[in-house]
Amino acid sequence: MSISIKKLQLFEATARLGKLTKAASELSLSQSAASQALKELEVSLGYPLFERTGRDLLITENGLKSLPKVRQISDLLDSLKLANLNSMSGALRVVASATIATYLLPQLIAKFVNVYPDVTPEIHIGNTQMVIDYLDKGKASIGLIEGPAVHRHLQITPWRVDKLQVFCSPEHSLAKGAIITLEQLQQHSWVLREHGSGTRAIFDAAIEQMGAQISLGIELTRQSAIKESVKAGLGLGCLSQLSIAEELNNGGLIALHSPLNLSRRFALVTNKNSYHNSLSQTFFDFLISEP
Repeated sequence: MSISIKKLQLFEATARLGKLTKAASELSLSQSAASQALKELEVSLGYPLFERTGRDLLITENGLKSLPKVRQISDLLDSLKLANLNSMSGALRVVASATIATYLLPQLIAKFVNVYPDVTPEIHIGNTQMVIDYLDKGKASIGLIEGPAVHRHLQITPWRVDKLQVFCSPEHSLAKGAIITLEQLQQHSWVLREHGSGTRAIFDAAIEQMGAQISLGIELTRQSAIKESVKAGLGLGCLSQLSIAEELNNGGLIALHSPLNLSRRFALVTNKNSYHNSLSQTFFDFLISEP
């Protein structure tokens, strides 16, 4: 049996979408035709791509090793479809952490689309772990993260410098002095991002570095919810300076100078073979060149 482009596309779509039914729908195949095509591909390759457990398909180790090569083929095919190989067009699939997606990405996307008007951005927002997962499963072409990450299949490139800021409400007992000591860090309740977010990872590392232990009051997934909770007096907060700049300027929140090392580096996440996708590579180069 031959290995056709359609079968490879089916494998890639199934791995990306997590369901054969969704992959079949995306490729306009019937369920039975998709199932047969996937079986034929596995026979041709000589190894299973998925383990079948009930209705679920779990990608095998051999499947994971093959996936980057299949995506490389797909990217090369996409590049051949361009009417003018010197132009940029098509869907730009981006996934970004919340701070970047809210305070940096809109301006960057607007500037990029102004140069390449035929590009259609598809933006997904999540925490650092979600960004890594999207890139690993091929759901996005490029990711932007706020926290430290390592992945054997992905390329993680340092990007911009950022700093987290400890803050409180104007009515908090620490607001007048605008300083918080190591002892006070451990005495007050905190409103923080969830585990899996880059912001939380940096904060936890800074606390551990100081040998301190804090009292977690509330764990939230949205920056706006954290800011409002701190304003309501539910505890201290720690977010990127980008996300609280407006509130600091208008007096809605008070910055507290702390002994914590809260500097961090944003990073770009790509597949190691992303240079085969001209649109993704052009956007990557654009981000690196932006001050």
